Amino acid sequence: MKIKVGMAQLLVEGGEPHRNFKRAIRMIEEAAEAGCQIVLLPETIDFAWTHPSAFTESVPIPGPFSEVFCEQARKHGIWICVGLTEKVGELNYNTALFINDQGEIVLKFSKINLLVVEHPYYQVGQTLNVLDTPFGKIGINICADNYIDGLHIGHTLARMGAQLILSPSSWTVDHSVTEKDDPYKDKWIKPLSILASYHGLVIISTTSVGYIVGGPYEGKKKVGRSIAVGPQGIIAEGTMNEFAGELTVVEFEMPVRTEKGTQIGEKMLKMGYHWDELPKGREI
Repeated sequence: MKIKVGMAQLLVEGGEPHRNFKRAIRMIEEAAEAGCQIVLLPETIDFAWTHPSAFTESVPIPGPFSEVFCEQARKHGIWICVGLTEKVGELNYNTALFINDQGEIVLKFSKINLLVVEHPYYQVGQTLNVLDTPFGKIGINICADNYIDGLHIGHTLARMGAQLILSPSSWTVDHSVTEKDDPYKDKWIKPLSILASYHGLVIISTTSVGYIVGGPYEGKKKVGRSIAVGPQGIIAEGTMNEFAGELTVVEFEMPVRTEKGTQIGEKMLKMGYHWDELPKGREI
C-alpha cells in the first residue's frame, strides 16, 4: 500500500515548549491538509535537546504535553510521532511517542544510544518494540540510535519485522557549517542507507532547526535536511539551513518484507553483509 508521511522540520527553541508546540501544531495541520497519514516531528521538541530547563520543568507521559499531540491526532485524524522529555519519578528520559488517529498513545520508546553530554539529562531507554498498524509494522528509535556504533538498534527493529522506522532527531553541527558543506554523508546518510538497503525497509528521520541556546552544545546549530531513505537510496529530503522550518511530504509504497528470523541473516550474508558497511557495489 502507498503511504504519505509528513516530515515536520521544526524550529525548536530551548526552554520554550509552548512556542515550540504552536509551530508543531501548524505543521500537523499542514500535514493533514496535504493528506498525510503520519506526521513525524523532531526529538525533544518541548525544551529542546539537552536544555537545562528540562531538569525542573519536565512532566510525565501521559501528561499535559503529550495530551497536546493526542488532541491534534484526534482533531485531524492523523498518526503523530513526536519526541518529548518524559519525567519518571525524579528522572528524565528522551522519549518518542507514537499516537494513533484516535489520539491514543500506542507506542512509547526512550532513546538508548545516548551521547556522553546527554548522560546528566536523560536515562538510558530499556525497551524496543514494533507496532502493527493499518499501514504495516512500524518501529521507532531516536537520533543517535542510528549512529554506526548503535546500528544494532535499527537491525533489531528490522529483525522484529519493521517495514518503516520513524526517528525523531536533533542533528547538530558547528556554527560555521553552511549549505555548501555536507556534514551528513557518513554520519547519517550512510547508517540509514545500511539499514534500508540490507533489510528492504524505509527509515525516516526528521530533525529540528535553529541555534542552540543553553546546555553543553550552546552556540552550535541544527540545520535540518530531514531525510527519508529507502532500499534504493534517498527518496526525500528537507532543506538544509538553520532557518528551514518546513514540512516535506514523502509518499512511497510500504515495503513488503518476507524474510523472518534466520532468513534475514542468510539474505544479508548473500549481500556481503558487514554491520557498518553498505552492500558491495552500493555508494552514497
